[in-house]
Amino acid sequence: MSEEIDLPNDRAFQVFVNEVLDLHQYYSPSQSEGGPLAIPTDKNVEPTVKVSNVTSVSVRSTVAKVFDKQGFLLNLDPKLPPELMYKYGNLSEGACKPGYAAAKMSAIYPKFKKPASMFLDRNFKRLAKVTNYLPPFGFKTQERIIDSILTATKNFGLGPDVDSLSCKRCIVVGNGGILSNKSLGSHIDEYDVVIRLNEAPVSGYTRDVGTKTTLRITYPEGAIQKAEHYEKDSLFVFSAFKPLDFKWLRHMVFREKLQGTEGFWKSVAHSVPRKPSEIRILNPYFIQEAAFQFIGLPQNNGLMGKGNIPTLGTVAITMALHNCDEVAVAGFGYDMSTPNAPLHYYETVKMSAIKESWTHNISKEKEFLRKLVKANIITDLTKGI
Repeated sequence: MSEEIDLPNDRAFQVFVNEVLDLHQYYSPSQSEGGPLAIPTDKNVEPTVKVSNVTSVSVRSTVAKVFDKQGFLLNLDPKLPPELMYKYGNLSEGACKPGYAAAKMSAIYPKFKKPASMFLDRNFKRLAKVTNYLPPFGFKTQERIIDSILTATKNFGLGPDVDSLSCKRCIVVGNGGILSNKSLGSHIDEYDVVIRLNEAPVSGYTRDVGTKTTLRITYPEGAIQKAEHYEKDSLFVFSAFKPLDFKWLRHMVFREKLQGTEGFWKSVAHSVPRKPSEIRILNPYFIQEAAFQFIGLPQNNGLMGKGNIPTLGTVAITMALHNCDEVAVAGFGYDMSTPNAPLHYYETVKMSAIKESWTHNISKEKEFLRKLVKANIITDLTKGI
């Protein structure tokens, strides 16, 4: 028996189901409207009945055959669906496609809703999807300290030059060893928004990773610890994984001396060479959405547990799907068949080290990322996914 999937019961969904049935499933000629659905064995069979007033039973049966249990289409096609062809089909090659990533994502994952702010702002308490979750999936119990931080930072966007763009092309630069000797640096620098992760260096590796950094997403244990290793101009984007992380950020914003590092799993930075106006707090919804909706990791009552935290790279991609018109990635992909290959482009740690990760589920995460590549939602420059 197919696993049940929760479905909305409204007119919009009825219309959507009709479209799905037109594309993927048909009534057999001998069945009457409202009867059980059957998949014709002949792919050339034309639909004989238009579905209206779809019953929950028939919809559930249909959806189980058309979508996987996370809600993604089983039949992924890199080509534009007919409803998007009119919008993007005639654009000149290389032109930025407004709204493309979100539109294509919605086509393969109908539950996708584009509005999701990149960073927390002073209205963060209105974000219903994250108010009742503790970090990393929300900010419950941390409202007061977030308020004080946002009062100091005062800025909540990417900056006027980027925010004013009518179409944003973004690239998430992963830290994978696959970036080495690819000479992608100049290509990476062509993107409007370049997103980097944790302590991955730029200096000394510009031929492969570029020189441009719009924002760098990190957390206390992943942050660059030496001030001289920071780029000249980039936003420091903080992602919290535990309540203690917000206390660390407060010390960084207000330039307070860090009193001990108990509770962190490795050494942390004692200062961040950024003005408060250059610091942002990542919307924790992207961690929640990536983990529970896109990848299907265990919810564990909304608490951090074994194998239920997505990697920061996948969180960054999730953020980009909501806030960028086009999304590319580079430096992604863990190849477990080469355990002695370098895990990162900037150090000698081997690929086998990722197997020791307690919080991540690399295989399930890769399944999700491959869906995005196969459906041509994201472009994988290093082809490691």
